[in-house]
Amino acid sequence: MVLKIINALLILVAVGMGLKQGYAMLAGRPEMLTLFGKWGIGKAGVAITGIVTLIAALLILFPRTFVWGNFLMAAGILLIICFQLLDRNLKGVAIELPFFLLNLVIIYLQYPLKK
Repeated sequence: MVLKIINALLILVAVGMGLKQGYAMLAGRPEMLTLFGKWGIGKAGVAITGIVTLIAALLILFPRTFVWGNFLMAAGILLIICFQLLDRNLKGVAIELPFFLLNLVIIYLQYPLKK
């Protein structure tokens, strides 16, 4: 029971972060445009990434799409980690790694309200 509560809280954190970051990308916030711009991704690419992130966050909430949402979110974070590694930015990798692992842990613990 305690594990299900912890997992539910982890899911809420992941969904909250996904919605926050997805909206920031979709809205074209300057820090997002700067971050993705150095990798050659323009405003439209950032907006598309934001839409995918928002969809992934929402998919996590439903049992039937739970794994797909986590997979999409983890894939987006892994993309950022790879770009950070190309820049040899280990600090950026260290910042993104816990969020990537969060999605993997949530998948491992499974959907908390599933019977």
